[in-house]
Amino acid sequence: MRIALGVEYDGTDFLGWQRQQHGPSVQATLERALSFVADAPIEVVCAGRTDAGVHARCQVVHFDTKAERAPRGWMLGVSSRLPDSVCVLWAQTVSEDFHARFGARARRYRYVILNRRVRPALDARYVAWERQALDAQAMHDAAQSLVGEHDFNAFRTVACQAKSPVRTVHEISVRREHEHVIVEIQANAFLHHMVRNIVGSLLPIGRGEQPTDWLAQLLAGRDRALAGPTAAAAGLTFLQPLYPAESGLALALCLP
Repeated sequence: MRIALGVEYDGTDFLGWQRQQHGPSVQATLERALSFVADAPIEVVCAGRTDAGVHARCQVVHFDTKAERAPRGWMLGVSSRLPDSVCVLWAQTVSEDFHARFGARARRYRYVILNRRVRPALDARYVAWERQALDAQAMHDAAQSLVGEHDFNAFRTVACQAKSPVRTVHEISVRREHEHVIVEIQANAFLHHMVRNIVGSLLPIGRGEQPTDWLAQLLAGRDRALAGPTAAAAGLTFLQPLYPAESGLALALCLP
């Protein structure tokens, strides 16, 4: 039997999604809780791995098990074995050929910047802080050059293990909501640090240090060394993957 879960987590205290030998990971934490409820070892596959300090609103995972539990049993039983920073939002039986990673047609991220002169206190775990005033419209206009299929070498880390730097960005937007500047991006897939590197290159444009066509120049140049620094992990949240209708999972799984 194959089960899919929607998982929400605060990534601040984890070394990322993937299992690590030298510290806590979301994957290992979830697998321990699942194994307890299933009374057997469980391994999960996720829709998109997140880095240390990055959060998820609705990470989707799948696992195989012989244990028979109601969806409510998986959801509440597993959540009761998890730390406060992780919970299971929903559980659903899926077909044997469903794959959380390879079945996803797109992934969506949100990056939140607190744009004010004073550093955050209450939201410090979930936002990046920028004290200089940002022109969100200039950032939005610049970001439109990324839409479509491109070589994103300028925006991936040197440690990225992807075989190809080509990705397709479906949409990207930058908007201001009071003191917050919010970047949302959807693509078929992402390279390592791709979103944070894009945001790091949008910030100089927002501050007026670079023209709006600078992002397009970086994209065309394919040189990571010329682009902006990697933005802080705290501001980034993996919102959700999107699956085709035949998967049995709704396209909008739990996006607020």
